[in-house]
Amino acid sequence: MKYLISGGGTGGHIFPAVSIANALREADPDCEILFVGALGRMEMERVPQAGYPIVGLPVRGFDRSHPWRNICVLIDLMRSMVQARKIVRDFRPDVGVGVGGYASGAAMKVAAKMRIPILLQEQNGFAGVTNKLLKDDAKKICVAYEGMERFFPKEKIILTGNPVRQNLTSGTKEEALKYFNDTFGVQFTVERKTLLIIGGSLGARTINQSIVAHLSELIESGIQVIWQTGKNYYADCQKALSNHLSPIANSQSPIANTPSPIICTDFVSQMPLAYALADLVISRAGASSISELCLLGKPSILVPSPNVAEDHQMHNAMALVNKNAAVLVKDMNAHSELITTALHLIEDDQQLHELHTHILTLALPDSARIIAAEVMQLAQKK
Repeated sequence: MKYLISGGGTGGHIFPAVSIANALREADPDCEILFVGALGRMEMERVPQAGYPIVGLPVRGFDRSHPWRNICVLIDLMRSMVQARKIVRDFRPDVGVGVGGYASGAAMKVAAKMRIPILLQEQNGFAGVTNKLLKDDAKKICVAYEGMERFFPKEKIILTGNPVRQNLTSGTKEEALKYFNDTFGVQFTVERKTLLIIGGSLGARTINQSIVAHLSELIESGIQVIWQTGKNYYADCQKALSNHLSPIANSQSPIANTPSPIICTDFVSQMPLAYALADLVISRAGASSISELCLLGKPSILVPSPNVAEDHQMHNAMALVNKNAAVLVKDMNAHSELITTALHLIEDDQQLHELHTHILTLALPDSARIIAAEVMQLAQKK
């Protein structure tokens, strides 16, 4: 069997796509898989790293701020449709899988016109534009949230959850303590609570600014902090942390000669270990992040990004908040509320337990395998 998987632009699209591919390969080691992405986007790097071939299209999103520039966007879209037709004709897939993103629209539309059955995977609680445009062409639509009938035909919907990164549950607290203490020169202990701050793979300006503004409270709180800033913000955040620690190191304070209680890093490469150690997580509300938190049962404070299409992160967050499975801090209030809320919550064992219990009920752990089975069923029918 041959499977064409298309989509990307963000990790929220790429992680599920690669997880589905892995599940297909696990079920059918002899299958052939080809990815189609957008040139210049992160999938062109991440997918080959995962061991799969990918072809790039010159497709890109519409510029809503400068409408006159969309003439070039339309030209690129037409070029992408022509190239996608050649890709489908040459590869001859049995099924097309679309996970959202610009490339997915072109590739899946062409595949459907060429009578290739297609399956869509929608990660968010508010459907993306691409998948909404493809809903009539799809044979099946796999979703992560209930109530998606407002976007898609009810008879096509399958509630599967979102596939997440592999091996997230593989770490233990003991392994995590050894790794972070050895790698970063800290003295984290199992007795102290640990706050994990992740603003996404590229970081989050508002979250980082909120941390910088309240570093003194964090340092003095007695908790441990793992702070992933993102590459773009790391230098400024590390400088701010150093400026706060230097006066302490030169003072007569009892903690003057102890290592920093805060790990500041641009990227946490061992995320399973970070999750294993975390008692509370501060995160954006991207679909993949929420799926990971549900799977692991992690109490969390969600800060939805306001800079996403259709405000879909707020919809994602509210699906948890309405079931007492997470705490919400709006982006506009983060500077004044985020750290105060986090420091209060991390010491409230009863509320942490309630959040843990409720978020676990929302987990759908075998998403990738379920979606792969649906894809293979479409292939066999064809």
